[in-house]
Amino acid sequence: MAGQTSTSPVSGPIRLPAHELVYRDLRDQVLFGEFEPGQPVTIQGLTESMGVGMTPVREALRRLTAEGALEFLGNRRIAVPVLDSRAVEELTVARKALEPELARRAAQRAGAEDVARLTAIDAALDDAIRRGDVHRYLVENHRFHADLNALANAPILTEMVDRLWLRFGPSLRVVCGQFGTRNLPDLHKDVLAALASQDGAAAAEAMDGDVTQGMEQIRQGLV
Repeated sequence: MAGQTSTSPVSGPIRLPAHELVYRDLRDQVLFGEFEPGQPVTIQGLTESMGVGMTPVREALRRLTAEGALEFLGNRRIAVPVLDSRAVEELTVARKALEPELARRAAQRAGAEDVARLTAIDAALDDAIRRGDVHRYLVENHRFHADLNALANAPILTEMVDRLWLRFGPSLRVVCGQFGTRNLPDLHKDVLAALASQDGAAAAEAMDGDVTQGMEQIRQGLV
């Protein structure tokens, strides 16, 4: 993990500090459901499993707790919060307020290369569904949405959406385990068609439907 780098357009590769690497690693584990909602983990256990010191783990956990992705249970135990029906309803309202707007903005900026890139991601997602590969499905699904949101060039809205995904991502993994990937609908093809024609209204409508279907699936799975 210590060898990972980022890239600066000015100075080239930049070695990320240990606390940032640990944060990104733990964030992905939460986002893609490596920790089940309610499953307690300890700081000591994480330091041992990740092979890192206690200080960067504590810093990563502090950041993830501030983002609502984790909660402290006491006795140095941490867990992914368990969603109830009220939380799912609030997350649905928040996603429907933000993500269609990001899709609308993305459609106005999308070029042929952007559409081709997102189409390739969606194809990888479809392949994961056919293979029943839950982890890859979660990764590619998130990648599609994150790439689309980045295209909107609205960093404040995108940061808000990123935090929402941290809250429901673990529950989406649970739903995949219950129903399998083939039963997870999406409207990505409609989004792609709207991007290709730079139709912001159609992109927003498709994303609204995509969010509604996805969150309803989570609600049913938690029930």
